[in-house]
Amino acid sequence: MLTQAAMFVLDALVGFLTLALLLRFYMQAFGVSFGNQVGAFVVQLTNWLVRPLRRVLPSIFGLDLATLLPAYLLQVVLLLAYFAARDALGLMAVDQLLLLVLWQAVVATLRISIYLLIGALILQALLSWVNPHSPLAYPVLQLTRPFLRPIQRLVPPVANIDLSPLIAILLAQLVLIFLR
Repeated sequence: MLTQAAMFVLDALVGFLTLALLLRFYMQAFGVSFGNQVGAFVVQLTNWLVRPLRRVLPSIFGLDLATLLPAYLLQVVLLLAYFAARDALGLMAVDQLLLLVLWQAVVATLRISIYLLIGALILQALLSWVNPHSPLAYPVLQLTRPFLRPIQRLVPPVANIDLSPLIAILLAQLVLIFLR
């Protein structure tokens, strides 16, 4: 029972930090301003990890590897902890276990990214109805716009209601099905 509680706490901490790192990565990739409460929170929460890595990890094609790589490595550590907690480390050859963990960490990082997108889409839809002039509305719009714009080109609004967030959420759910 103690192992289960420790894994729960580790999963929560690693998941929260991975989510913050991925949010920072996507905010940088999509040119979202960090001059808001969420941006400031994400930067302050992740600077201790990102700033030292920036000295050794360059950006590639404008993508900040110093933010993406720790998110991925956190998932690797979490998976290794799961295998260790289940005494499964000795059941496989080391090379097979390493390949499995590395691949599953890619899948886990992609899944968290998709959950982040779904959360941003839901938040954007709620803000557009409740408070479209909220300080969070524009950063969330900047974060979701690259995913919504192609859908908006194909699906026009129905009675002045934009259905693209709903369609994007459905597509994201389909991707999640294939990542299981």
